Amino acid sequence: LMASDHFDGQRYFNPAPEAARGIADMAKWRREGRPTPWPRQGPNPAYEPPPAAVPARFAAITFIGHATFLVRLPGGLILTDPQFSQRCSPVQWAGPRRARAPGVALRDIPRPDLVLLTHNHYDHMDLPSLRTLQRRFAMPVVTLSGNAKHLRGLGIRATELDWWDATLVGALRITATPARHFSARTPFDRNRALWGGFMIQNDGISVLFAGDSGMGAHWREIGRRLGAPDIALLPIGAYEPRWFMAPVHMNPAEAVQAHHDLGAKRSIGMHFGTFQLTDEAIDAPLLALAQARGDAAFSTLGFGETAVIPL
Repeated sequence: LMASDHFDGQRYFNPAPEAARGIADMAKWRREGRPTPWPRQGPNPAYEPPPAAVPARFAAITFIGHATFLVRLPGGLILTDPQFSQRCSPVQWAGPRRARAPGVALRDIPRPDLVLLTHNHYDHMDLPSLRTLQRRFAMPVVTLSGNAKHLRGLGIRATELDWWDATLVGALRITATPARHFSARTPFDRNRALWGGFMIQNDGISVLFAGDSGMGAHWREIGRRLGAPDIALLPIGAYEPRWFMAPVHMNPAEAVQAHHDLGAKRSIGMHFGTFQLTDEAIDAPLLALAQARGDAAFSTLGFGETAVIPL
């Protein structure tokens, strides 16, 4: 790959102003952080299963948990960052444990036309889930530059995109979008692969799946370059303490600002209430979003809940 404003030929980076946190900062947070305890198992009411089709000018968005959604458009079904494991960790005997079961069980997932993978963190790129999906469906996978190597051992030949690159999968047009974040699966591969989001376009409908991101000028640029999304799926959790998390995770007030910067018609929150990754309470993102949203069309879904949205 050519060097660019986010790649030096070896590693990826966030365009200036970069405010990365290092190992010493991580140690300080681990030493001084005061995480609010989460319940072992959060409430999970049952919802109707997602619809098998939608008419023209409709989208059905099903929140499964964390950053995992089913996005059904007239031209196909997209599964985002599938994470169905009990833990988001290299091993299943340690690491952050699920506080809520997936809202749709892995065995009940219908055949996706496409899987989108935003980056290689364990809460987004879960190889056990991907292995099961690959065995059942052998579906196309689209990810960001440098991530396909993690999937080859599963028999997945993923399409890699750099920011602003686009690809067609059937009737779905997928454009990779920037984010302010980082990547790593081990202590030795930090920022060797890219992170980002995806604008999904089909039949005059556009849905932004934002991935993980801190606040930045990129939201306005996405709206300017690709048009205001009809629906934006934006992260609202894993943000405390701010001194440590702000460069890579928005809080709900910043997510509302991102919604406005994008010009999104409607936003749906994600990346909350599933795995305790940071210090805030399990319901803090929902309470903060309710305070911050004002008259913005920005809501959340229950785990397993589907919104069928006319566009």
